[in-house]
Amino acid sequence: MGDLLQLVLKRLGYGLLTLLVVSILIFFAVELLPGDVAQQILGQGATPDTVAALRDQLGLDRPAVVRYLEWLTGAVRGDFGISAVTREPVIDSIGTRFVNTLFLAAYAAVIAVPLAIILGIIVALLRNTVFDRVANVLTLSSISSPEFFLGYVLILFFSVKAGMFPAIASLSTGMSFGDLLQRTFLPALTLVLVVTAHMMRMTRAAIINLLASPYIEMARLKGVPPWKVIVRHALPNAWAPIINVVALNLAYLITGVVLVEVVFVYPGIGQALVDAVSKRDFPVVQACSLIFAATFILLNLAADVGAILTNPRLRHPK
Repeated sequence: MGDLLQLVLKRLGYGLLTLLVVSILIFFAVELLPGDVAQQILGQGATPDTVAALRDQLGLDRPAVVRYLEWLTGAVRGDFGISAVTREPVIDSIGTRFVNTLFLAAYAAVIAVPLAIILGIIVALLRNTVFDRVANVLTLSSISSPEFFLGYVLILFFSVKAGMFPAIASLSTGMSFGDLLQRTFLPALTLVLVVTAHMMRMTRAAIINLLASPYIEMARLKGVPPWKVIVRHALPNAWAPIINVVALNLAYLITGVVLVEVVFVYPGIGQALVDAVSKRDFPVVQACSLIFAATFILLNLAADVGAILTNPRLRHPK
């Protein structure tokens, strides 16, 4: 138990160190952008006094290292500063949008994860059949297609031609849960098509790799049905790679929604990031980027810890 706790704490330490490095890259990448931030926000018609006043409000007249330390300290407390455009706290601008992004990711995950595992098991049972070949072609096509392309295809068929779902995922306060699911179905389906294909292929590969093991051959020689061989013998030992790929795809659902949110004009944090970039609202850009990075690192840590807990060789490295 002590070795396991030590491994988990070591992974957490690596994750925090990675997040620190990423925060440095995010902050100073924005700092290295050409031009005066205050001048770009106010436009070319601003007077020098107005630009100087905005630079003072944004703290741009202080050294970059001092501003980074203040920004990092505030970020740890959940305070990302003030928006350069709206002059409101950044956390107020992106808090609701981040909740919307989490809802969209959870909506897609609830559909994608069980669907991918079930399809992966079925394809492993029917490998080298016509169903297996068709599934491989479809999943490769889905993986190879960009999210925005899939989104526009879904809009064409389900919104423009069939009229079943709205093309724009607009949300409003007081709407029912059914309306919420109906309006966000197309962006969620776009994410489902992308991540399901990857998780299904990894599930299939993990199970097929185990089917050549001696204990699987022994179960077959005893006359155990093929479905029972996979469900009772292969699947429990395949959980480690499956959990790993599921956690990585959940990280993608959070951090890879930018294009999907832009296509469907979904009011999530990805759309907020794009809007902030176009308006040169760098405090919001930095906050969104750091949230994306922290979420991705956290879910990667969850994948690491899950792999450790489900793999005896990793739990007892000696």
